[in-house]
Amino acid sequence: MAENEDGSEKTESASSKKLEDARNKGNLPRSKDLSSALLLVVAAVTIYGTGTLLVRDLSLLFNFNFLIERADLFDFSRMVFHLYESVVAMMDSMILMMSILAVAGIVGSIALGGLNFSWEPLTPKLSKMNPIAGLKRMFSVQSLVELLKSIAKVSLVGLIAVLVLNYFLPETLGLTFQSIQLAIAHGIDIIIWSFVFVTLALVLIAAIDVPFQVWSHKEKLKMTKQEVKDEFKQQEGDPLVRGRIRQMQRQAAMNRMMSDVPDADVIITNPTHFSVALKYDQTGGGSAPILLAKGGDVIALKIREVGNHYDVPVIQSPALARAVYHHTEIGDEIPEGLFKVVAQLLAYVYQLRNARTGAPRPEGMPNLDVPDEFQWDGS
Repeated sequence: MAENEDGSEKTESASSKKLEDARNKGNLPRSKDLSSALLLVVAAVTIYGTGTLLVRDLSLLFNFNFLIERADLFDFSRMVFHLYESVVAMMDSMILMMSILAVAGIVGSIALGGLNFSWEPLTPKLSKMNPIAGLKRMFSVQSLVELLKSIAKVSLVGLIAVLVLNYFLPETLGLTFQSIQLAIAHGIDIIIWSFVFVTLALVLIAAIDVPFQVWSHKEKLKMTKQEVKDEFKQQEGDPLVRGRIRQMQRQAAMNRMMSDVPDADVIITNPTHFSVALKYDQTGGGSAPILLAKGGDVIALKIREVGNHYDVPVIQSPALARAVYHHTEIGDEIPEGLFKVVAQLLAYVYQLRNARTGAPRPEGMPNLDVPDEFQWDGS
């Protein structure tokens, strides 16, 4: 089980943020064995595919250099020209082969982990210059494992190479008795098959190393439970702070709502559990009354207190209060189905207001029948 520096166990898989941070720092799973195996496979295929071109160029090169005139050996300018001609003779086949191998090398290096650009590994770090830390890395368990892996890989590849050389030794010695063109073709054939056998060993090593590197990378990036909590706090914020912010937001919203209560035309109550404050702007062209404030229990009581303080009519109508409370949000117009009953209530409130100026007082509050679809059953 992976452990942190403080000894706590890393039991949690790396979060998406930690994986992204590791990628930005260039910390990705890589397999050198995969790159080497792919490079050799491509090299063998390339030599096999371009064998005819390679044999032709090598034959011309050997003929050109073995048939050099004796006088040219003592002429510097002739030897320079001879070297130039030799390079040109091999240029087309070598450029083709080197280009393919270069692409294979790049693909092999990014096959595991993908393409990634990061300047982080190039950033100078004083910790890397610490000799004590360097000695710890040299004699760590990870270094010992890497050493054993290297010895095992070299031993396996070396054994395969010795067996291949021993198998092809008679044919290799027989090349001296063949013509140049035939010897080159036969030699390339031996090289291809040698590549194949050595590559098989590296492919086997890569097949083991790739899953190991992926597993090792995941293990190194594992997190402790405390690290997961700390990262969550950094991303989402401290729960206590977030709770305090939400509380302040609710308080600010309630203060704004309470500041609108004095402008209400009427406050409808349950009378104890719900209170809603409505306003109808007769001059603003509004089509329906608007809900300025609503609340239950303590907030409902506070709405009634503010309404009484500012002499806003408070009407008890439990069914209508519940209907408006549950079917209307603050700042919205009341539903169309409540237009009639609210209009009856507002007409009654206006009559009460006009009665203060000497107008006849209404005989009684109208019967406020709330439609069945707006009745609240408490569920």
